[in-house]
Amino acid sequence: MSSPMCLLDSPQMEKKCAFPMSTTKTLHSRLTSMEISDSVDPCIRESSTDYYTPGSRGRVSVITEEMMEENDEQIANKNTVYFRDGKRRIDFVLVYEESFDPSKDEKRKVFEENLEAEGLELELEDKSRMEHREPMAWVADDAENEEMSCSSLWCFDSENPFMYDKELIPDDSLYFSSTSNKNYNNEFHVVEKESFLTSAQRSRIVWEVLMRTPYETDSGSKTGIMRLLNNGIYLSGYPLHDGPYIGKSVKKGEPGYCERTLLYNEWAQWKCWYKTQPLPLIRRYFGEKTALYFVWIGFYTTVLIPAAALGVLTMIYGLATMKTSTPSKEICDDTVGGNLIMCPLCNQQCGFWRLKDSCVFSMVVHLFDNPATVGFAVFMSLWATMFMELWKRKQARTAWEWNLSSAEHSLEMIRPEYEAKVFTYKFNPVTMTFEPFLPFWDKVARILGVNSLVLLMLFSVMIAVFAVIVYRIIIVTLMFSSETLFWRKYAKIATSFTAATINLVVIVVMDRIYRKLAGKLSDIERPRTQREYEDSFTFKMFVFTFINTYSSIIYIAFFKGRFFGHPGDTITIFGYRQDQCENGGCLFEVFVQLGIIMVGKQVFNNIYEFATMKIMIWWRVYWRARENFVPQQPNTRWEEDYNLETTDSMSLFDEYLEMVIQFGFVTLFVGSFPLAPLFALLNNVVEIRLDAYKYVAQLRRPLTYRVQNIGAWQAILKGLSFVAVITNSFMIAYTSDFIPRLVYMYRYSKDGSLEGYINNTMSYFDTADFTNTTKPNNMMLDGVYVNQCRYQDYRHPPGSDEKYTLSLQYWHIFAARLAFVVVFEHLVMFITSLLSYAIPDIPRSVQGDNSK
Repeated sequence: MSSPMCLLDSPQMEKKCAFPMSTTKTLHSRLTSMEISDSVDPCIRESSTDYYTPGSRGRVSVITEEMMEENDEQIANKNTVYFRDGKRRIDFVLVYEESFDPSKDEKRKVFEENLEAEGLELELEDKSRMEHREPMAWVADDAENEEMSCSSLWCFDSENPFMYDKELIPDDSLYFSSTSNKNYNNEFHVVEKESFLTSAQRSRIVWEVLMRTPYETDSGSKTGIMRLLNNGIYLSGYPLHDGPYIGKSVKKGEPGYCERTLLYNEWAQWKCWYKTQPLPLIRRYFGEKTALYFVWIGFYTTVLIPAAALGVLTMIYGLATMKTSTPSKEICDDTVGGNLIMCPLCNQQCGFWRLKDSCVFSMVVHLFDNPATVGFAVFMSLWATMFMELWKRKQARTAWEWNLSSAEHSLEMIRPEYEAKVFTYKFNPVTMTFEPFLPFWDKVARILGVNSLVLLMLFSVMIAVFAVIVYRIIIVTLMFSSETLFWRKYAKIATSFTAATINLVVIVVMDRIYRKLAGKLSDIERPRTQREYEDSFTFKMFVFTFINTYSSIIYIAFFKGRFFGHPGDTITIFGYRQDQCENGGCLFEVFVQLGIIMVGKQVFNNIYEFATMKIMIWWRVYWRARENFVPQQPNTRWEEDYNLETTDSMSLFDEYLEMVIQFGFVTLFVGSFPLAPLFALLNNVVEIRLDAYKYVAQLRRPLTYRVQNIGAWQAILKGLSFVAVITNSFMIAYTSDFIPRLVYMYRYSKDGSLEGYINNTMSYFDTADFTNTTKPNNMMLDGVYVNQCRYQDYRHPPGSDEKYTLSLQYWHIFAARLAFVVVFEHLVMFITSLLSYAIPDIPRSVQGDNSK
């Protein structure tokens, strides 16, 4: 295959490349090219034979309305991705609508003249005959080859059933690359001159030129396509897909070869869920930034497999030992739990009950509050660190293979929004030009103002969490005071499920609101470069989403019931007594909250993401056809892409945020939900194919960016892996009954077993000590007046000199819990430090190659 070649033989390489542009009838289509090879891609001979003229040279050509009428047969096939000469390939599209604003027309005219002055050839495609808007296209040279090594976490041979078709998508050769101002034929291993650059690289070169070309004759500072897009001079700009995504897969060089079709058939279809990802082709087609995201999510999903398997085994162990657990047996025993009369669970309205009534609940709690859960929490704390260490190695190798060592320099351009809104300038001695400059105190004032608004939003999140807490207290009180036995029996469970569902709705709504606000706040800060903008936006959104998502779980795990007091002296909120944890701690409620929010959020995001994109694309096509009162006609390739959803430099943000929040679910509170890694694994298998389908079929082709790593997300993931050690240690020590049981076995048990543990955890309360506000309306249970009841705590009994004060056993348990947290954290941190030392961030093979 051969097509125009981009000549990169000078430091100003972007100025010697060709590209294309497009419009509407109102939308025209301008196409550009430079040199053209006489050999033509076989695909074009099959798809647009009428346009192919052997030996023709690139030239500026304009299709007028009359020409289109005369050449109806020539435009019968509208799916071509080439100019009318059939040789220069369209890689980039700019869309504009004819207007009656002379200033806009003048800027566009100057911009296009400057592009031609840079060595570009423009071709106008007037689509007025179709009576609806269309884009216009820019052309760069066709190229397919690029170097890369193994394309996934594991390398398989072609016979492996989990591998994509290696005959259709062969691995790229691995070469070294460097910058040079000499002839490329002498410096590089160039098999075919015309295929030296990938289509992703060509579109990036096009974009760099568009970003640097001025659009006014009297001011060299007014440059760049971004400002023209923001001002509405152009409606849109995007790289062009290389063809339809639905079709037959063929090998490269054969007629009908299309990378987009190949990606869909071998990667984006649901039937490919078990296959490894064709990362060489993803990189060639979408560029390094998008490809690196799929490397990361593929690696993360693979590493989840052992965690998911161990989590399932933990639940199986809990299920197998459920009925043999001594605490559960005692609660369900008529002679133990059946004889323990418990104090009311709310003031006045609630009555006395027997501990045996919570038999089923105690067995359910055992599923995730058993010795295996503790071991699993330790494993997941180490797993989080191992994941980060192994990912850094994987990332370093990928960056080396993809030659991304100097990629960061490509992101340091000044944002057009910064240039447009900052009116103070400072001389830059490096570039020898005056550049926009934001004064120090102006920057400080903006940061303080923005952060104040961020704190206000975080405060609103806390109000929402408090509202859900109040809901829990009121609903559980009403259910316990119900005349219906069913509601009294399942009050806690029903309240937990409904409160978690409401909290999920609040989380989703608040996320949508803050997403819009965070963008505006980041703009107010006036970040200078795109990287600064992305980092600012990322940290704002993550902090908010973290608190919005996890605050209710943190409350239940670490604060709920901690300030209860005793039945005769309770803390109330709006007249309602603070809700307590059931016997066995709050782990069950954490389990419910975590399960509903994690699974519900993932399901909602996947459905919302898929459905809204489909609806928006359908609506865009339907409305344009209806708006112009014409029957729907076959579209050109650039029209088809114009109807797709837009992409920008922040398109991957939502994907990373969703996965990072999921990573928090998997690591921070996994001790209460051992199935979290399994649900994350299942979700990610779907997520990979859903994202693949979205990028291949539903989105415009994104701009390509070269990045060394996953950016700010790396620091966030590292922080989460550190916090996971702390939360898991506190979960085991303070939320579960693991430490109280150990203290009982080694300090208070007669035979070192858990026999008598339940009775030991129950303190006594004299019903005569109830106050008027806490005394139940019904002092009878089964027709017998209750003089004494029990409640879960470690306090001195009535009649003693220190009645209802905390006992010595409470302080023993408190000291044991604190000691466990310290030992757990130091032990895990020590092990993780050893792992970090033993596993270098950069593989030795890469270090060795870099040192040569």
